[in-house]
This record gives sequence, C-alpha cells and structure tokens, in this order.
Amino acid sequence: MEKKGLNEIRKMFLDYFHLKGHLVRPSFPLVPQNDKSLLLINAGMAPLKSYFSGVEVPPSKRMATSQKCIRTGDIENVGRTARHATFFEMLGNFSFGDYFKEESILWAWEFVTEHLKMPVDKLWASIYLEDDEAFEIWKEKVGLPEEKIVRLGKEDNFWEIGLGPCGPCSEIYYDRGEKYGCANEACKPGCDCDRYIEFWNLVFTQFDKDEEGNYNLLPNPNIDTGMGLERVACIMQDVDSIFEIDTMKYILDNVCTITNKKYNEGDQQNISLRVITDHIRAVTFMVSDGILPSNEGRGYVLRRLLRRAARHGKTLGVEKSFLYLLVDTIIKVFGETYTELEEKQDYIKRVIQVEEERFQETIHQGLDILNQYIVELETAEKDTLQGQNAFKLYDTYGFPIDLTKEILEEKGLKIDIQGFEEEMSQQRQRARQARSGEDVVGWKEDVFTKLNKEIETEFKGYENLKATGKILAIVKDNEIVNEAGVEEEAIVILDETTFYSEGGGQVGDVGKVYNEIFEGNILDTKKGINNRVHHIVKITKGTLVVGDTVTVEVDENVRKNTARNHSATHILHKALKEIIGQHVQQAGSLVTPERLRFDFTHFEGLTLEEIAKIEEKVNQQIWNAAQIIVMETTPKEAKAMGAEALFGEKYGETVRVVKIGDYSTELCGGTHLKNSSEISMFLIVSEGGIASGVRRIEALTGIEAYKYVKNQQGVLEKAGELLKTPTNNIINRLETFISESKEKEREISKLKAKLATGNVDEIVAKAKTINGTKVIIEKVEVEGMEDLRKVGDTLKEKIQSGVILLASVSDGKVNFVATVTKDIVNKGVHAGSLVKEAAKITGGGGGGRPDMAQAGGKNSEKIQEALEKVESLLNNQLNG
Repeated sequence: MEKKGLNEIRKMFLDYFHLKGHLVRPSFPLVPQNDKSLLLINAGMAPLKSYFSGVEVPPSKRMATSQKCIRTGDIENVGRTARHATFFEMLGNFSFGDYFKEESILWAWEFVTEHLKMPVDKLWASIYLEDDEAFEIWKEKVGLPEEKIVRLGKEDNFWEIGLGPCGPCSEIYYDRGEKYGCANEACKPGCDCDRYIEFWNLVFTQFDKDEEGNYNLLPNPNIDTGMGLERVACIMQDVDSIFEIDTMKYILDNVCTITNKKYNEGDQQNISLRVITDHIRAVTFMVSDGILPSNEGRGYVLRRLLRRAARHGKTLGVEKSFLYLLVDTIIKVFGETYTELEEKQDYIKRVIQVEEERFQETIHQGLDILNQYIVELETAEKDTLQGQNAFKLYDTYGFPIDLTKEILEEKGLKIDIQGFEEEMSQQRQRARQARSGEDVVGWKEDVFTKLNKEIETEFKGYENLKATGKILAIVKDNEIVNEAGVEEEAIVILDETTFYSEGGGQVGDVGKVYNEIFEGNILDTKKGINNRVHHIVKITKGTLVVGDTVTVEVDENVRKNTARNHSATHILHKALKEIIGQHVQQAGSLVTPERLRFDFTHFEGLTLEEIAKIEEKVNQQIWNAAQIIVMETTPKEAKAMGAEALFGEKYGETVRVVKIGDYSTELCGGTHLKNSSEISMFLIVSEGGIASGVRRIEALTGIEAYKYVKNQQGVLEKAGELLKTPTNNIINRLETFISESKEKEREISKLKAKLATGNVDEIVAKAKTINGTKVIIEKVEVEGMEDLRKVGDTLKEKIQSGVILLASVSDGKVNFVATVTKDIVNKGVHAGSLVKEAAKITGGGGGGRPDMAQAGGKNSEKIQEALEKVESLLNNQLNG
C-alpha cells in the first residue's frame, strides 16, 4: 500500500466521484445555513438535509464533498487519545433518489482497492443484521468472503435521528493486525479492541419512520456516505495517531518550535502539544467562516477551544500570546484547498490574537479570585476548596484545575476533586441535553414542503417594477387553499414577479397586486424554498384564485429608498476598510427604506474623528456621481475582479457583481441604484459594540438624512433659546455652565467632608471594644468613595490600632470602606473579606487588601443589616 498525503487523498476521492457523474461541491461553511437545529456542522450530510428530506431540490442527484466539521462532545478526550479531534473533514458521496446500494458498495470498494490500493486481505465489511440485500452485494458482486461480512445490530449499523428518513448502514473496516487485537480468536469488526478500524460508513436511507414507529419504504431511497479523511490518512500512512499524519504533524512540529518543547517527552506534555495542535486548527477554520468569540452559541465553542489551547500553552511555560502565530502554519497546509483561509489570513490572526490577550487578562482575574478563596479558607480555618468554586475558576475564568491544585498545595490546602468532577459531569450532561433531539427539527416539514417541487418563481425585478404572473399556489392559515377572499391575509406564489424577497440584509418589497376583479396589498415578500417567492397579500377587493393571472407592481418610492441604503452599505464597507483597516469584514446588515444598519468586525470603538472620516469618504463617493454597474459572471472571474464575498453566503455557478465606479466591487443579489449620486446624502447616527469584536453603524440616506439634519437644527435652536445665546455660541455657553456647576459641587463636597471629619471625635467615642480590639462600624454622611476614605484615614490616625468599617450613600449607591491596622491584620482580620460580606447583603460586591478595602452596593435599605453582619463576623474572629 502506497503512502499518500491527506491533501492527495481528498483530491483522489473528489476526482473519482466526479468521474462517476457527481457534482463536486466545495465544503459548506461550518455555520449551518437555514438550519436552526444545529449549532455547527458536525457531519458531511448535515448541510444536505433539505435535499434528503425532499424539502429542496438538489442541484444534482449525485453530489460529493469534503465537508469541514466540528464536534466538541468529547472535548476532554482530545489530546488524550489517538483519534479524538474537534475539527475533522468528512468525505462523502451522496445520491438523492438516484443510485442505491449496489453502486454505493461497488464504487466504495473500487475506490479503496484500486485507487487507494488498500490490500484486499485487510478489508472487512459490516452490515445491518437484517440487510440481506447488502449481504448479497458484498458476497456476490464484490466477492468478499462470507466470513468477512459481519452482521451487527441496530445500535451499530442502523442510522436514524428521531422521526423521518433513516436506514441500515454498511461499514468498511481495516484490519491493523493481531498486535492491536485482544487475543480473542473470535475478534472481528464490532469488537471493542483497536484491531479493526471503521473508516467508511455507507448509509442506505430507504425508510421513513412515522410517529407510530413504523418504518415505511421511501419511494426514492437515498445514499449518504461518510469517510473520515484523517482516519483514512492514518491507514494510508501507517500511523497510530491522527497527530502523526502529514498535515497534523506539520502543525504539531510548529507548536513544538513555538513552545520550545519536544514531542514524546512526557505524557502530560504530549497532551498539551496535541490539544494546541487540534484546537488551533479548529479555531482557524471557525474564524475563517465568520464565527467570533462570545459567551453563547458557536461563539462560546470557539472561545472555549481557543482558551483551552492557551491554557495548555501556559502549562508548557508560554506566558504570552502565541496561538495566532500558528495560523500561518494552518494556512500553509490547507490554504490551497480552502482558499478562504488565505483570503482572511490577517483577519483570522487578529481575531485570535485579541482573544488571547483578553484571556491573559481573564486568567489574572482568576488568580485574584483564587487568592480570595484562600483567605476565606484560612479565615474559616478550613483546608479544602469546594469543588464548585474550583469549577467556577475553570469554567468562568479559564483557570486550569492543575494550576489551582498547585497553588493550593503551596499554601498547605487541598481541593475537592470529586466535587469538581461532579460539576464537570453536570456541564457535560447539560451540553448533551442541549444537543439531544435538536437535530430532529432539521427534518421537520412545513406546509410549503407539500407543494409540487416543480413550483418555482422567476424573478424579473432588477430592471422592472411591474409584471404579470400566474398564481401557482395560495397558503392561508398554514394550509394550502385554492382561494382567499376580502380582508383575508394569504401567502401567494406566482410563476413570475418583480418583487424582491427579503435576503442579504435587504427587506422585501411592498406594493400591490390586482386584475380586473381583484385587488390586494403586498405587505412583505419572503424567500421560500426551491426558488419560490412568497408574497404576503392582504386582499382588499374580490377573490384570489389559484390559476388566475394578476399584475404585481412594486412601490417605486419604497424600492428606491431601499436601494439608496443598500448601495450606501457597499460604499460604507469599503470606506471602513480604508479608514480603520483591511481586517474589517461585514458581519451582518439591515437595509430598509428608512435606514441602514451595518455590522462589521473590529476590536475597539471608533473615535469621533474616525466616524467623521468614514462619513466624509462615503459622501465623497456620492458626490463623485459614480456609475453603478451590475453584471453576472462566474465566481472565479468575480474573484479576479476583486469582488468582496460575504461570510457564510451561498454562491452558485453564476454570481451577481455590483460595481460602484472604481471604488467598490461586491457580490450581491440585492437591488441598487444606477448612480451613486442618487443616494443624495449619507449620515452616521450611531456607532457601538454589539458583540465581542463586532461593531454596528446605523446611518441614514436621502430624505431621511435630510429630515434628521432638520430635526437636529430645530433642537439646536431650542437649546439656544433656553440658554439665551445664538446657536453658534451654545458650546461656549454650556462649557461655562458646566465649569460653574463643578466648582459648586466641589465646594459642597468639601463642606460635607469637613462636617464628617469634624465629627471624628464623636465617632471615636462610639467605638466598641471586642476582646481588646477597638472597632468602629458606622454610617456617615459624605459624598462619594473618596470622601469616605478620607474619614477612614482620619479615624485610623486617631485610634492607632483597631478595625474601621464605614458606610455611606451617594446618588442612591452604597459605599463601604474598611481599614484594619497592621497589628490586627496579624490576628486574622481581613478588610477585603469584611467589605465583601457587607456589599453582598446590599446587592453588590468588592474586596481588596487585608489592611484596606472598598466595595459598593445597590440597596441602601440594607445598610444597617450589613453593618450588623460585619460586627457579628468580627465578634467571631476576635473572640475565636
């Protein structure tokens, strides 16, 4: 058997099935499209579910892909085993009602034996227990000996997810030899030992499971196969671990270089090196598909992987950010196949670097929290950190459990490992429950799937606003009907329309529909499956009947205003790249007749100067009166033109390019103007963050921008009246008012502080003595934390030795300050612990050093309760 590289195996597979009449499609993004049942694509067939279920018509009855996948269900095993990985590629050939078992098995056998040249004597097959048809094909058509065809039960060789399409499987195994076996003479595929590797699963989707549990034969059975590329590479390269195949070893070697560590010099070191190797590959692909770190959903998966890799870097002694340096390594290995990696190289590195730097800050927070836990343990004279606290450090702050254990041991303390493992187990269970059953949703049908698959709508709305079309279907109250009457609302599908359906951030068109005896208003237009356009119609006259011919007419003013905002987003995108950096990528948009919203990737807020420059740059392109040219071409030619593609967008063999002068060139299916001057005016009204690494600009164009300016002008004039000054002097007048106001506030604050410090003797006189220690616990009337600290310092000088805890209320907020003299700190009293307990009662938090600390709270009504709690704590500590 000839050794072959991973990239070579992928190409051989896709080339082979191309020759067998399959449409070879590039991998779908890791972010599912039009499928809310999945967080991330986790199998080769996942992006094709709508084709298997019959909801959508596939572009070809035969397809083949090498699909990027992410699975994190066994993340704790990654790095510890030879085969677990979070990112992997799944090779698959698919048939949608075309060929079936015989072709699937024969082609798989031919590819494995004649192209990959795996030795026949090393190959076995498994089939479903009751699948005699597959048995006969393997035995009679392939010629595999009967003893090498293993029948397995439903758990192993029957594929189903809840209800819907399902069927038996046949798997191909490779025999690695007796040295990997269990010494059992009956050992064969299905055994738990490591001798037989299953590497290709052929799923024969021939049944439709109904709600009563019946398996009904599908009229057009499907084929879905999955072959793990990394697993095949292990076989072809005769290695035991996926980390030893050519692509992974190249990444691993670079991890070793950057961390200055060697592979195979200790189990724990190996685990860390493998985790970093796997996770940086997964993270790089996820970011390239538009996923950004966050605290929920797929963004949380990305953040968790990245921080887990960074943690393992720390265990190897790497204290600074380093993961982003490995991105170049990933791209060198995979960039030729996945060109999006090269296109987004700088962007990917920047996202990873920023997240790494944030993690550095977070882990320092974790260290502060751990130190607080240690103080609390020592104060309470306990020696074991609770498992839930250790888990919080791990899960919230990314603090490695081993590091927690090591620091505690230095202090003579222990950790409740069992409690920690219980928390980890509960988290895994929550994750499993969140995933379980979700996939079933992806197979559910709605009323539109029951329509004839041949029903399609031809869109003719780029050049025309008016068209005549035939009514092909009407849906009312979620049912397919033949007609709808006055005052009813229905979804109407025509054979032709000029109405643009909502997509690409642009809202759907509105307008009217009519004929000689019927009238209605089209309130919105949505995109349906199988190239259908759904017109949401409110009927105002007559009856709408399937088969009738009607005229549809788009509201020209609404369409024009929408086009203004859409063309402006293209110019804005380019301006952002020029002003703040080429790393900027569109992360979402909303284009309506009234306004535009543009989300983009950037890692800090824009300055007023940057916003002004961006606004000016966009308006300059408007004033240049650039011609807007729209053309259709191939993706390759569009790329050569420098056309900007959007993350996650699905592009076919023909793409639509929108070119605004020599300034902006983007792929886009939306409606646009003929000339940039028609935008008239562009005005940014807000800019802010909406997620980690994602900013949002909201802007107005045309008449809405003009209205906004007139309104602001009115506000200025009213402000001038109130300030009794001309509008051009408002700023000077306000600065004077603010300066005078601040001066008065300072005077008031000084007077209050003077009053408070003047009462020091009175406060000292109220001091209590607990076991020989002077204790002052008081609420005082001062403004702000600074004044409260001053009073505390004055009291400390006065009593020389003791404990002081003061509280005050300022602007509805509660402030606490605690001061403990050095001799009392030595008795075990901790200022940080005291204010933390007080703040907790008032709905806040805080902490600090043993001798000085401050905190804040929200509920001023609980101040007395908080002070009593502190006094109780001090009684226990000082009398203990």
